[in-house]
Amino acid sequence: MKNVTELKGNWNETKGKLKQKFAMLTDNDLLLVEGKHDEMLGRLQTKLGKTKEQIQKIISDL
Repeated sequence: MKNVTELKGNWNETKGKLKQKFAMLTDNDLLLVEGKHDEMLGRLQTKLGKTKEQIQKIISDL
């Protein structure tokens, strides 16, 4: 997965792609706050029913 700095740089684009792929995601689900990267991944795991590794792969593949 991209590192957090890389992810933040492209986050608006990545967030849009995730919302297109998974329509049930909200802006709150995809809120990337400093130091809360793992919390965001946890929300996505719960919402999508996928593992942390699967979520990281989805984001990397976008």
